[in-house]
Amino acid sequence: MIRLMHGKLHRVTVTSANVDYVGSISIDPELMEKVGILPLEEVDVVNLNNAQRWSTYAIPGIRGSREICPNGGAALLCKPGDLLIIYAYEQCDRQDVMINGHRAKVLVADQKNNIADYFEQTLISNNDEIEFQERVGD
Repeated sequence: MIRLMHGKLHRVTVTSANVDYVGSISIDPELMEKVGILPLEEVDVVNLNNAQRWSTYAIPGIRGSREICPNGGAALLCKPGDLLIIYAYEQCDRQDVMINGHRAKVLVADQKNNIADYFEQTLISNNDEIEFQERVGD
């Protein structure tokens, strides 16, 4: 088994940080759904402002709010206005990927966490080799 990225929220802006919540990161469910992140799914988070990295789990915030709110201890690793990258991964059978390829969904956000760009990154099987395509569609 190998672990491949399947969904990424790129350059989302922290809207609030709640140290008193029991952990996780609250994300507008519209953003989660666009890239296939499920509630309670483990995610890795990178803060582009200070290089902090952590793992947590995603929970849905308020639909349509464009909320990105690190909770619990993670709230101490960022502040409103910081830019984050949020990644979700899935376990894949290596042989299955070599035969069928793989697709990851990427959402790039603007300063208000609206969708500025959306694309897919794909691995395409090509005679026992894998070809990486940076962008597919718009």
